[in-house]
Amino acid sequence: MIPAAPVPMKPRPWQQAWRDAVRDPRELLTLVGLEPAALAISDAAAAQFPLRVPRGFVARMRRGDPADPLLRQVLPLDDEMQPVPGFSADAVGDGAARAGRGLIRKYRGRALLVATGSCAINCRYCFRRHFPYAEETAAAAGWREAIDAIVADAGIDEVILSGGDPLSLATTKLAQLTDALAAIPHLRRLRIHSRLPVVLPERIDAELVAWLQSLPWPVTVVLHANHANEFDRGVDAALAAVRAAGATLLNQAVLLHGVNDSEDALATLSERGFEAGVLPYYLHQLDRVAGAAHFEVPDARALELHAALRRRLSGFLVPRLVREVAGDASKRPL
Repeated sequence: MIPAAPVPMKPRPWQQAWRDAVRDPRELLTLVGLEPAALAISDAAAAQFPLRVPRGFVARMRRGDPADPLLRQVLPLDDEMQPVPGFSADAVGDGAARAGRGLIRKYRGRALLVATGSCAINCRYCFRRHFPYAEETAAAAGWREAIDAIVADAGIDEVILSGGDPLSLATTKLAQLTDALAAIPHLRRLRIHSRLPVVLPERIDAELVAWLQSLPWPVTVVLHANHANEFDRGVDAALAAVRAAGATLLNQAVLLHGVNDSEDALATLSERGFEAGVLPYYLHQLDRVAGAAHFEVPDARALELHAALRRRLSGFLVPRLVREVAGDASKRPL
């Protein structure tokens, strides 16, 4: 008797949306009604840091607008290949803060676990665009070295899951990780840094929500949205499900030239996020990673914008303006 061939597993909707992401800059421009020849697309930049953007995120871009704030965040341009003094591959000192494979220790009481190098979207300003994920992802060692380091340091009471994007892992894999963390008695909080609920809201499925509900600690999910146009009804529904699972939702944005460097853009981002149940957390000055210099906003302008937000918005809608400086004991307020 010939055994039946195994039936291939059907991908979940979020996994299929991930696989269907746009990876060709010229296709992306065609989808948003722009002529590829009209923008300075860089094949070299795309080879160095590949384009990846979910089609649902593309659908939120304004057609025919080369200055669309969502498009600018993901399109590889010639500007990225211009060397600029002061911009480096490790802008925030991750290498010096390494405490084990996939584990970064910068601040008292906290440990950041690089759960994966995968992400559903490649943002051109990403401070880890040059990070050696193949060598430094905790998942590659089955979490062993990272977990052992956390067990050995009773001063760590909060773990931050980061990457890449930790929610790019299958929920069963996330559960393996958090089951191991749950056995560490001195852990009191879990934080998850993720862009997926915004760029790929399909990821927030019933299995993930059940995992969030099962976690034994207070959980904070720190999102990353830079512009109000990143929110839509699908994102709102995903965030409502995360909140219903008991997680606190915060947003950290990066101040980006040509994306959100105006009072109206920043105020609307805070207001639209709050409508979706998200409190503003940080507004970061750009990490000076090589390839991102064209996004930088001068400090004087950043301070002007922050002052304008304080005058315009309720205090709880004003994010803290900060910069990450390698070696500092915390984010540095501006």
